[in-house]
Amino acid sequence: MRTAATLRTALNTLALAIAKGCIRAYQLTLSPFIGHQCRFHPTCSNYALAALDSRGPLKGAWLALRRLSKCHPFHPGGFDPPPTPRLVEEAP
Repeated sequence: MRTAATLRTALNTLALAIAKGCIRAYQLTLSPFIGHQCRFHPTCSNYALAALDSRGPLKGAWLALRRLSKCHPFHPGGFDPPPTPRLVEEAP
């Protein structure tokens, strides 16, 4: 049991590092050439980083993809932070 949990944690950490590395690479290489095109605050890449940090690789990636799907000329944009995680109360 313990090895399965350790493996799951290691895979989550690896997936998170890869996803965040790809986003940072985009921010450092392509984003300066594209210029400020994002209609939202925070930008879509910063939103994705925050979502990955707060929700983990699977849920964070899903939230980032949902945000990117809003990126079109017919959406007004504006302030759109990642949703805060719901706290789950532990049973007494």
